[in-house]
Amino acid sequence: MDLILPSSGLIIWQLIGFLALLFLLMKFAWKPILAALDEREKSIEDALKSAEIARNEMANLKAENEKILQEAKIERDQMLLKATETAKQIVEEAKEKAQAEGARMIENAKAAIETEKQAALEEVKVQVGVLSLNIAEKLLKKNFADEKAQQALVEELVKDLKLN
Repeated sequence: MDLILPSSGLIIWQLIGFLALLFLLMKFAWKPILAALDEREKSIEDALKSAEIARNEMANLKAENEKILQEAKIERDQMLLKATETAKQIVEEAKEKAQAEGARMIENAKAAIETEKQAALEEVKVQVGVLSLNIAEKLLKKNFADEKAQQALVEELVKDLKLN
């Protein structure tokens, strides 16, 4: 039964030992343990605050990144629009230049054709004149082979001169 019910002397010695241990712990270990717990609690609080600050900064950075991304998309769209407009303008200018060059070439060709036409007409006139002279010469040689015909022609020409 000694094991189940300890004697009063044992209880007193155990109580004295417990109180001595409690006193020693309070004197030497309690303050450092509490200080360590307070420091740990403070470091946990600081870590939570830092985590909250970091989360807020991440949210701000994410919002800023979204804003920058939107601005970049808008700028890209503007650049694409400007590039498209520039390309259209270049194509339009090229078309206008090609049309102007084509019109100039057509005008040059028309002028060359007109010049060639005039030269050909002059050549025809010259040839007709030469042929007419050749024909007239042959006719006159044939008609005025005798002197009597020549005398009649001269008299007729003189008569025409007097009339005018």
